[in-house]
Parts: sequence; structure tokens; C-alpha cells
Amino acid sequence: MAEEELDYYEVLGVERTATQEEIKKGYRRMAMKYHPDRNKGDKSAEEKFKQVGEAYSVLGDEQKRAAYDRYGRSAFESGGAGGFGGGFGSFDPSQFGEFSDIFAEIFGARAGGRAGGNKQMFRGEDLVYDLDITLEQASEGLKTKIKVPSWSKCEACEGTGAEKGTHPETCPTCHGSGFVRAGQGFFQIQQTCPRCHGTGKIIRHPCKVCGGTGMKEERKEIEISIPAGVDDGNRMRISGRGAPGQNGGPAGDLYVRIHVKRHDLFERDGQDLHIEMPMSFTMAALGGELEVPTLTGKVKLRIPEGTQTGRTFRLKGHGIVGLRTTDKGDLYVHTNVEVPVNMTAKQKELLQQFEESLLGSKRSHHAPEKQGFFDKLGKLFQ
Repeated sequence: MAEEELDYYEVLGVERTATQEEIKKGYRRMAMKYHPDRNKGDKSAEEKFKQVGEAYSVLGDEQKRAAYDRYGRSAFESGGAGGFGGGFGSFDPSQFGEFSDIFAEIFGARAGGRAGGNKQMFRGEDLVYDLDITLEQASEGLKTKIKVPSWSKCEACEGTGAEKGTHPETCPTCHGSGFVRAGQGFFQIQQTCPRCHGTGKIIRHPCKVCGGTGMKEERKEIEISIPAGVDDGNRMRISGRGAPGQNGGPAGDLYVRIHVKRHDLFERDGQDLHIEMPMSFTMAALGGELEVPTLTGKVKLRIPEGTQTGRTFRLKGHGIVGLRTTDKGDLYVHTNVEVPVNMTAKQKELLQQFEESLLGSKRSHHAPEKQGFFDKLGKLFQ
């Protein structure tokens, strides 16, 4: 957008009749969108960020806004009709409390030097622990102990990070603030000091024990509770058990990532379970009671005579509880009729006689769902 075409209201995404509250909200929204920390290396975003700051410095002031509405940007050029000579060449948003307050609100204490104190605070990294559990444990929940990294102050350097007999020095680039200013003209922004990385200190002789971090890492055992109903890929967050922060920043979080092992018998589908149950040819033909395993024991399932392979039975309430409900899902039993193998000659003879008795009978011995197929097959060969 060319400079003479710059419309402050468009830059903030508000109407010309917008209230001061709407203008402030527009500024927050656009500043967050184009902030350099969120668009690293994007020159276009940096330029738009500057335009957002320029627009708010005018529209956020009722007197300047009135001049802008009447004369446009020319009101702020040297000798302009509006009486606001001097332009924006020396404009510095850090001189105005409003900007510091808004940046602190949007980006937290690390967004600006004033809001964050003399040094930039860094939140510690989040850690991930992968935990393998069985389907039974996922169904019932469990308490278990895991070993995770833990940090304490390095005794060798007493937490300074510097070799014994030496001390951290104030960073000569940022003079201990942790920030440097970048940009030219009307709008300058603060960026993390590239030399000390925001700590405000330089360690010329790092501690050989901790490597200059000032912290000692060790493994610590903690007990965690896994709720009933967790599924593969679920994550549990344990606040503050991640890596330590820097310069007084908060510790990160620990995420326990759940991996449910594949079960030998059951397939899981949400809160429901599925199992494929083999049954003998005799039971399928005559019916009977079939013992079906569940996660908590065995239950008896009544099998009607003439049951075919692939028929599904539902055992209500024999699935898994959900994370947000105590109700259990169902267990679906899929039948698989086993055909006899390795039969003796006598057995084969008896089976052949049985087949001939079926053919000689006037009654249909086909399952209802398959009778139509055999009727069509018979007509084909008539």
C-alpha cells in the first residue's frame, strides 16, 4: 500500500465511526497478527506492524484523530494544516504507557522490556513421556510410577553457570536488559538480544559440571494416575513438571502420552469392543451356550441353532468406560463356524451320509438369508 493511500481505519480494520474501545480492540488484533515474533523474517509483516502502531498512535488520541479525520496524514507532516508538525520520524511507542500495557496484555511479560523487568523471562520447554499400557489398564485406570527428568541448582557453581572463581558478566550488547532495539523511523521494536539470548549476562567461563546452565539434571520417580477410559494417543498434562524456565520464567509442563498395546483377542472402537469367536460346526447347527471372554472374566452367550459364520451378537455393558462417563460400551461377538479338518474315514462317511440325508429331505436346510441364492442357482440349471 502506497504511503499516500494509507488509511488508518483500514489498517486497524475498524469503521470510521468506531469507538475508542473498538479502535483499541482493532489495534490488539492487528498487532498480534503482524508482530515480528510471530512472523520472523517477514519484511512485509514488519512493515504492516509499523503501520498498525502508527495508526493507533493517531486514532487512539481523540485530538489527533479529529485532525486526521479533517486533514488526513498531512496533518502530521512538518508544517501541516492541523498543527501537528514534526511527523513520525521520532515516534517511539515505548514512551507511551498505553502501548506497553497493550503489548504486555497480548504477548505477556516477555513482549516488552518495561513489562518484563530488566531481563527477558523464558518459559521452560514442555517434556513428553511415552507410556505403554494394556487394554485392561486402559479400561480400569491405574496408578504407576515413572522416572522423569528433574532439575536442581548446580552445587559446583551455586547456580550461576560460571566456573568457580569467575562470575557472569553484563552483556555489552544490551547492557543487561536482554533486549536490543531494531527498526528505523517512526516505529522501533524491541527484540531479544542475539548475543546473550535475553539473559542479560555473558558467561565467558562456563561451569564444567552443568555446562553453564546453572542447573543439574537427574532422574526422579513420580507417581501418576491414569484415568479409566483413556485411549491410544491421549495425553495427560502435569503442570510445572517440564524443563525449568530461565530468568525467573515458569517451568514447562510434562505430557504423558498414552500408547495402548494391541490386544490378542479384542479390537477397540471407542467404548465398544469386538471379538471374533470360533464355534464348532455342531454348536452352530444345534445351538447351545458359548463362553465368551471379556476384560473382567467370562460370560455365557446363548447361541441359537442354525447360526452362520459372520453373525454378530451384542453383550451390553461389557465394553469400556469413557473418560467423561461411567457407562460402559458394549462387546460385539462375531461368530466364525469352524469346519472340521483331519477327519477319519469313518467321520467322513458319517458326514457324507448326513449330507445325503439333507438332500433327500423335502425341507429347506439353508439359512433364510441364503435361501434366495440357492433358489436362483436352481433355476439357472433347470
